[in-house]
Amino acid sequence: QVQLVESGGGMVQPGGSLRLSCAASGSFFSVNQMGWYRQAPGKQRELVALSTRNGHTNYGISVKGRFAISGDSAQNTVFLQMNSLKVEDTAVYYCYAQGLPDITSLHESTFWGQGTQVIVSS
Repeated sequence: QVQLVESGGGMVQPGGSLRLSCAASGSFFSVNQMGWYRQAPGKQRELVALSTRNGHTNYGISVKGRFAISGDSAQNTVFLQMNSLKVEDTAVYYCYAQGLPDITSLHESTFWGQGTQVIVSS
């Protein structure tokens, strides 16, 4: 089974930076999208950044200009560089992937990581 494993979370002061990583165990046959969502306590999960196989990227409005998504398609790995962090960025960040997990798959599947905690506090 495909599994997503996040790393890089932690606690930083406002204005600081963190870099999150997400790696898929094994390999996808075909990855269509991969990126990051986040969820703060009592709130809905929201888009942070998403990258498609075709090179398109989407960012949540609240992180534009501060966060940047990148990755290595060959390694099925995606990164999230977070700069100028704000207290409001505090949340559990979840890696997300969508695609065909193996050559026998008849349709795309969606996968989520277990989440990594990011706390921005002074």
